[in-house]
Amino acid sequence: MIRTVPAFSRIGEENAFAVLARATALARAGADIVNLGIGQPDFATPPHVVEAAIQALRDGHHGYTPATGILPLREAIAADLESRTGAGVDPERVMVVPGGKVTMFMAILMFGEPGAEILHPDPGFPIYRSMIEFTGATPIPIPIREENGFAFSAAETLSLITPRTRLIIVNSPANPTGGVTPRAEVEALVAGLAAHPDVAILSDEIYGAMTYDGEEHVSLLTFPEIRDRLIHLDGASKTYAMTGWRLGWSVWPDGLYEAARKLAVNSFSCVNAATQYAGIAALAGPQDCVAEMMAAFDRRRRLVVEGLNALPGVSCITPKGAFYAFPNIRDTGWRAKPLASALLEKAHVATIGGPDFGLTGEGYLRLSYAASEPAIETALERMGRFLREERPGA
Repeated sequence: MIRTVPAFSRIGEENAFAVLARATALARAGADIVNLGIGQPDFATPPHVVEAAIQALRDGHHGYTPATGILPLREAIAADLESRTGAGVDPERVMVVPGGKVTMFMAILMFGEPGAEILHPDPGFPIYRSMIEFTGATPIPIPIREENGFAFSAAETLSLITPRTRLIIVNSPANPTGGVTPRAEVEALVAGLAAHPDVAILSDEIYGAMTYDGEEHVSLLTFPEIRDRLIHLDGASKTYAMTGWRLGWSVWPDGLYEAARKLAVNSFSCVNAATQYAGIAALAGPQDCVAEMMAAFDRRRRLVVEGLNALPGVSCITPKGAFYAFPNIRDTGWRAKPLASALLEKAHVATIGGPDFGLTGEGYLRLSYAASEPAIETALERMGRFLREERPGA
């Protein structure tokens, strides 16, 4: 029997795709599925972005590009970051990658090894823990608590640092909770990190343009005292409804950029050229498409929170960012993953059980409100009927 190296026995995955596959199979068999499981905008990519990619192909952009991305796109990324965050970014420190996960993979691979510890949000994006375990490092969960509005606690995060800590991963606005960490906590974390100069930071800000009610997104790029060890993760998937284009980017400090470039050369070579030109159009073109999408998400956010709080045994705080709700379902009597499975199989509503995002996710479901208002209304009605009629574990 052919055997892989032991590291592959430790690698996990993102269960949202398994739920999507099961939902697709049920739909193929004739079930009317409402999918609130996958984190994907239901909007089409803006037409001017699509046209830019088509024009790039017509103009003959069919070949390799630099592994780090074409300079006009890196310049557009730097300009966008400065416009949104106020932080100056050198385009020569920007790297274009095929989706946000690649930056996670690179950063965790650089710092993860047996004996090392890497701190990550819990509940948080499951690929963090998966990749940490793959490298042989020890994942250290940073509890993300409902009583804190699903913001991270600077004091609690700093208390978890040990001499073995190599990397801290933070995510705001957050998946799966929709939490946004306020400025005071971010500033306290940065101040505390002064005592730990050898610890790097990966700041996942893929939802940085997606906040509500005037909530401030505080980018770690705005703190010069940590820029020499900060890796900034961002991309086009969520903000511009470009999930399938696989266009992400990151900002690296001088000491790590060359290592990231070599990883790019050794793995994906470069992001396809037409997609990079589409990225320029997204960032430098009209932004009314983003405003319209965010207005729709805001309406859906209010609809889903009101509806969830009306369900028996369910409570849900209002998310401040991204497009996820993370309702507390403890009073239903159900455990999270069995409930998510039963809702899909019996009520034909796809959600994700909180434990798929970490140990502290038990007692919660993740719902994506990147679906139409009629679909959300249907899902809430089905969930209510299910919770009233079905007993836990049925």
